[in-house]
Amino acid sequence: MQGLGVRPSKFTFSILTTFLSSASQGKEIHCNMITSGVCLSSLVIGNSLIDMYGKLGMVEYAFSVFLNMLEVDIVSWNSLISSCSKSGHEALALKQFDQMRLAGYSPDEFTVSNVITACTNLRYLDKGKQILALSVKVRFISNSIVSSAVIDLFSKCNVMEDSVRLFEEVELWDSLVCNSIISSYARHGFHDDAFLLFVLAFREDCGPTEFTLSSVLSCINFLSIERGPQLHSLVIKSGFRSELIVATSLVNMYTNIGSIESALQVFSEIHVKDLISWNTLIMGLAHNGRVVEALELFKEILREGPAPDRITLSGVLLACRCGAFVDIGISILSSMEEEFGVTPRDEHYACVIDLLCHAGKFKEAFDTLEAMPFEPRFLVWKSLVLATATYTNLYITERVAEKMIELNPQSSLPYMILARAYEMRGKWGGIIRVKKAMKQRSKKVVGCSWIGVRNRIFTFEADRLEHDGEPLIEKLALHELIDPGIGESYDTYQLYLMAKAAYLCMQMNPEMRPSMPEVLRLLEGETDHFHNLKAKFVPHYTKE
Repeated sequence: MQGLGVRPSKFTFSILTTFLSSASQGKEIHCNMITSGVCLSSLVIGNSLIDMYGKLGMVEYAFSVFLNMLEVDIVSWNSLISSCSKSGHEALALKQFDQMRLAGYSPDEFTVSNVITACTNLRYLDKGKQILALSVKVRFISNSIVSSAVIDLFSKCNVMEDSVRLFEEVELWDSLVCNSIISSYARHGFHDDAFLLFVLAFREDCGPTEFTLSSVLSCINFLSIERGPQLHSLVIKSGFRSELIVATSLVNMYTNIGSIESALQVFSEIHVKDLISWNTLIMGLAHNGRVVEALELFKEILREGPAPDRITLSGVLLACRCGAFVDIGISILSSMEEEFGVTPRDEHYACVIDLLCHAGKFKEAFDTLEAMPFEPRFLVWKSLVLATATYTNLYITERVAEKMIELNPQSSLPYMILARAYEMRGKWGGIIRVKKAMKQRSKKVVGCSWIGVRNRIFTFEADRLEHDGEPLIEKLALHELIDPGIGESYDTYQLYLMAKAAYLCMQMNPEMRPSMPEVLRLLEGETDHFHNLKAKFVPHYTKE
C-alpha cells in the first residue's frame, strides 16, 4: 500500500493494531503512525494503541498512550482497565476503575465485566459483590457479558451455589452464560451436570467456545469413555480442530483414557505447539507406562521445542520412576537448576526418592531427602513411607510415619503403613495402638468404585457398603445402595450378586474376604445359597 504511494489513514492503523501478535510489530506500527503524521492523541488511535499494548502485555506503554491523549472516553478507560487485568495487574485495574469513577465517568457493561474479571483473578469475592450490586443498580446484570463474569466469579471463589442460582435467574440463555456455567460445573467436579448442560446448550443453538470444549473434555475421565471420540468429532465439525487449547485438551483426554495412539495423532496435527501441549503428552505417556517415548519426546523438546519448565521435568522424572531409569533421574535432578534454570521442588524430589526406593536404594533415598535445601513436605515423605513398609529397619518406618502425622494429622496413610509394617513383623500390640490412634486423629477418605452403564457412570461408596450393606442387601433394599439407573440394565438377582460380592470384598477382616475365584463364582451365582434365592427374585429391578 505504502509502496504505491498511498498514505494509510488513522482508521487503517486502527485496523492493523488488532492483528499484531508481537511487541516488535506493535512498536513498528506505532513508529509508522508517528512518521506518517497520524495524530496519536485522537480517540480512535489512542484507544487502538491502548488495546494493542494491553493484548501484548505491555501495560506501561498503554499507560503512556493514555496519559498523552488530549481527550478520553469510556472506551479509553475500558481499554486501560482491560489492559491491566490481562497483563496480570488486576489490583491496578481496580485502582483505575476507582479513578474513572472519581473522574465522573459512568461504567458500562464492558467496564463492569472487566472489573469483575479482575476480582475473580484476585479471588476478591467481597469486592466482586460490590461491583455486582452496582451492576444490579444500573441494570447491567441482565447483560450476558456481566452475568457470565459474575458466574465465573462465584465459581472460582468457591460459592458454586450462587453461580447456579444466578444462572437459573437468567432469563435468556446465550453462549456466554452457558459456557460460563458449564466451565463452573466442570471445575467443581460436577462432570455429569457439565456434560448434560453442554448437550442441552448445544441443542438450543448456544454454540460452544474453545474454552467450553476444553472444560467438557476434562470431564471425560469421569464419564463413559465413548464420549471422548464423540466430542472429538464435534470439535472437528465445529471448526475448533486448530485451536491449541482444544487440541491440548484432546491429547490430555486420550492419554487419560489410555488411547495413546489417538493422543499422538492429535499431537502431531498441532501446527504450533506450546509448552503446555508438550507437557501434557509427556505426562500422559509417563502415566501410561510409555516411558521410552516420554524420554524421546523430552529430547525432541530440547532440540526444537520451548525451554522446559518444572512441569516438563516432573513428567520426565515420573517417566524415569516408572521405567526404573535411576541414573537418568538422578542426573536430571542434580542438573535441572544449572542446565534448565528450574529450582527443584517437592514433586521433583518425591519422584527421585520414589525411584530410588523402588530400585531398593533406600540409603540413597534417605541421603537425597537429608540433602534437600528446604524442609520436605508431606508429598516427599509420602513417597518414602510407601516404600519403607517392607524395609527391614522398623525404626525408619516409624520415623517417617511420625513425620507425616506431624505434617498432616488427618491423613490415614501413615497409620495404615505403620499397621502394615507391624503386621508383617507380628507386633500385634503396635497394630492395636496405631488403629486406636487412627480412629481418634485421622480422617478417613471414603473410597468408591464406579461402573459404566449405558453411557453413564454410577458409583458405590465404600463406607455405605461397609456399615449398612449386609442388612440392606439381605432385605433386598438394593435401591438404598445402587443408583436406580443401573437397575435399568440388570435384574434384581444380578444386582444382589453384585452388591453381595462388593460387600464381602470390603470386609475389614482379611480372612472374611473372598479370593478372586470366589468373587467370580459369587457374581455367576455358583453357590447353593444363591441358586435357592434366584427363584424368589422378580426378573426386573424394583424397590418393593
